[in-house]
Amino acid sequence: MSSSTDKFSATMRDGLANLARRLRFAMEEGSIWLDEQRMILIHTGALGALRKELVDTLGMERARGLFMRMGFHSGMRDAELAKKLRPGDSDFGLLEIGPCLHTIEGVVRVTPVKVDIDIAAGIYDGEFLWEDSFEGDVHRQLFGIVDEPACWMQIGYATGYTSALMGRTILYREVECIACGHDHCRIVGKPLEAWEDGAEVLKLYQPDPVIETILELQSEVEHLRALQRNNGKPADLVGSAPGFRAAWGLLQRAAASHVTVLLLGETGVGKERFAQALHAVSARADKPFIAVNCAAIPDELIEAELFGVEKGAFTGAHQSRPGRFERAHGGTLFLDELGELSASAQSKLLRVLQEGEVERVGGTEPRKVDVRLVAATNVDLAEAVKQGTFRKDLYYRLNVYPVTIPPLRERLDDIRLLVERFVARYGARHGKKIVGITDRALAELRRYDWPGNVRELENVIERGVILASNGGQISADHLFLPSSAPQAMDTAPRLGVRGTLPELREAAVHGLLDHMAEQQLALGDVETVLMEAAMQRANGNMSQAARLLGITRPQLAYRWKTRGMRGEGG
Repeated sequence: MSSSTDKFSATMRDGLANLARRLRFAMEEGSIWLDEQRMILIHTGALGALRKELVDTLGMERARGLFMRMGFHSGMRDAELAKKLRPGDSDFGLLEIGPCLHTIEGVVRVTPVKVDIDIAAGIYDGEFLWEDSFEGDVHRQLFGIVDEPACWMQIGYATGYTSALMGRTILYREVECIACGHDHCRIVGKPLEAWEDGAEVLKLYQPDPVIETILELQSEVEHLRALQRNNGKPADLVGSAPGFRAAWGLLQRAAASHVTVLLLGETGVGKERFAQALHAVSARADKPFIAVNCAAIPDELIEAELFGVEKGAFTGAHQSRPGRFERAHGGTLFLDELGELSASAQSKLLRVLQEGEVERVGGTEPRKVDVRLVAATNVDLAEAVKQGTFRKDLYYRLNVYPVTIPPLRERLDDIRLLVERFVARYGARHGKKIVGITDRALAELRRYDWPGNVRELENVIERGVILASNGGQISADHLFLPSSAPQAMDTAPRLGVRGTLPELREAAVHGLLDHMAEQQLALGDVETVLMEAAMQRANGNMSQAARLLGITRPQLAYRWKTRGMRGEGG
């Protein structure tokens, strides 16, 4: 072997030892982890049964292409893992992780024969021996000695891994295979243009139109079945957990009526989203949906906001204007944080519900309104009635149709669906392509109690999108910032540096530092990006942005002003 191949072999030995240290069997979780990727042990016989079924169903050539594409995408994903594990490593160091992963996963034992790699110059020429290939062995057991090499998934993996690493298409061919009766398997990898039939081989990595047609037909059948089921759930309402389905089922049954609905649940569970969904499936869907946060409006203005005001009713009332009830006429009015209403506003609200009419502040003429009221609160209204802070008759009028929205900790299976939605939303907002979230990060999200519920998850994923590399995944390092303010950690002790998201301190710090080095960011740059994102998320409200960042408003205002940033300040 050449000196470069000897060097690569030595690097592989070190790489195997390093990867073995990152492999963890979490018996208490029933999980196997390789860094942040969840792994599984599976019988080769089960994979053989799958291979035979696909060959029988699709034919040998189409099954070959399907397995090659599976391997290709797996290889590309592992290449991203390699770049994360070895930032700034040598070309040999990055390349050897692929063969090492195949070895440690029990796929095949890899021995380099020839390796010539220069990523910066786009040069690659590789030859490897594969010994004890599980795929070649399984194929031979199923179909006997064959004429064509059969390590389809493995060759796809090598192609995907090296192509992602090099930033150009590197095709591998299997020139010897145990399925063909050889003693071992041998593969050769070269750039696409170096193969005379490269274009033909490349077609195997393109989606098969026949398979795509089958999948499209299956999708259409499922769509028709879904129409028959007609759950009517709007696209923006995400969830499938039992508690979620129970709440949505109650709202569906209320949709055809005009009954007042009271949404109950903790802060951040998505009560406004449920109210919007109820409006969308009701007969009022083509009329206005008006939302009011009662806690965000000063007591002296709440009545004018809800019921309208006549010109000259008080200082500053220079013209008459309708209130939210009038603006929602024919549609739905959503009153959030209803428990914060003053006694006077409660009294007027009761009249609206009983009589179907409002009287503007300073006015004398009642005005008829046709409004479906959806109210929401995280306050125990029954207890508020006992304490005398909420009217008993209004409570009974509102409590006709209560619906409780479950907290996120009771719908853990919905976290993946919500994460996918938030990654797509904030990837588009911040102009980044994020391909998903690592298995470890998802597991950590499922272990957290989520006192802030869906709203907190949304904020966490937005931070993850900001910190993740463009084209990469959100890892556990990106989810929780190590600079969380002490007051935030006191109120939510499982979040941040001292959280029970296990041993995140060192990983989070180094992950953030790696990202800063990769993007050539200074500490001030990261702080500026986070402040801008928080202000954007809060629609320019500095107090709310400060809460997102876990600092006080004066602290944020000072940092904002000293950087000369535009927007609310001071």
